[in-house]
Amino acid sequence: MNDHDLTVTRQTFDEVMVPVFSPAAFVPDRGLGSRVWDTQGRDYIDFAGGIAVTALGHAHPELLKVLAEQGGKLWHIGNGYTNEPVLRLAKRLEALTFADRAFFANSGAEANEAALKLARRVAFDRHGVEKDEIISFTQSFHGRTFFTVSVGGQPKYSEGFGPVPQGIVHLPYNDIEAARKAIGAKTCAVIVEPIQGEGGVIPADPAFLKALREACDQHGALLIFDEVQTGVGRSGYFYAYEDTGVTPDILTTAKALGNGFPIGAMLTTEALAAHFKVGVHGTTYGGNPLGAAIAEKVVELISDPKLLEGVRSRSVALKDHLAELNERFGIFKEVRGKGLLIGAELTDAFKGRAKDFVTAAGQHGVIMLMAGPDVVRFVPSLIMPLDDMNEGFARLAKAIEAVVGATADAPAR
Repeated sequence: MNDHDLTVTRQTFDEVMVPVFSPAAFVPDRGLGSRVWDTQGRDYIDFAGGIAVTALGHAHPELLKVLAEQGGKLWHIGNGYTNEPVLRLAKRLEALTFADRAFFANSGAEANEAALKLARRVAFDRHGVEKDEIISFTQSFHGRTFFTVSVGGQPKYSEGFGPVPQGIVHLPYNDIEAARKAIGAKTCAVIVEPIQGEGGVIPADPAFLKALREACDQHGALLIFDEVQTGVGRSGYFYAYEDTGVTPDILTTAKALGNGFPIGAMLTTEALAAHFKVGVHGTTYGGNPLGAAIAEKVVELISDPKLLEGVRSRSVALKDHLAELNERFGIFKEVRGKGLLIGAELTDAFKGRAKDFVTAAGQHGVIMLMAGPDVVRFVPSLIMPLDDMNEGFARLAKAIEAVVGATADAPAR
């Protein structure tokens, strides 16, 4: 094959890729800070952050430096050896949290897989085979492996793949009574997002999380916080649990941890970690020196109290922009979330049309996300310059105007 045959466009996707995604019409080519340029040279303001991943923006100079330095030393060595970057990363995460043991993987799904397997193993060792029930919540999202998708509370993702693993119960989110009734002697773990991300950006009521903690303690079950999306500064705290008054037994983290380099982690206590003996669980790439070195720098930068204060002030600015848009267009029923994980739920007149707004935003130079069909989601860089935020909202206003105008012009049915 000559180089001429390797010319690619958006059309190439439909010719060479398994069609599990439906990507935008433009092809991003490079990014800097909170701006992205496509292959045609058009620029976009990035409110999506690669789905809450590029928390320090694109091409961050300190991360590029670490990438080059570690890239010239050692990328991968395998799990028959340890390495200095992964040990430093573990020490940093443990110093910042309740945890004193870490397991590194490549993604949030893998971190959740490890957490769920650990919870089952702890219950098996301590109580026997009967205690195997995992409780999660409707509309939750915990990953795309078969186990995590079965535990997740969105049946559309697990249907059509054969029998799902047994012993999984789904309860309504934020329903204290239902949780108290369901958590019992058979429960080995409860897994919960402190803010449901994919499910529509729905924060947990602190009283609900406290009730889960109490019920888990009462019945010898483990409480797992899935902080894949809420973690690493996104909520205005390094991990969202810090602002809930509740400490989990296991915490999972990924997305922003590597700012786009694939890495995830499961954090837990020494006593629980002891149930994962040599050979009980594993990974080939997890904790590789290149990913760990990048993540260590990410953790150092994002755990800075000044940066976290900046997340909270940007949160106010972003909500103010949304309030202005709503005064003008009246399209949002509710704005929810914390820090820079914000969801704006559309009014009934625009129900099911979040995708239309995301598509129009792209046409007007803004990269956006949805959180289900009725919610537009904002997860920009945690250090987004306010000038970029202002420019993004000016462009977004034009996109909303286009959608609202087209709706007004549409013939009545």
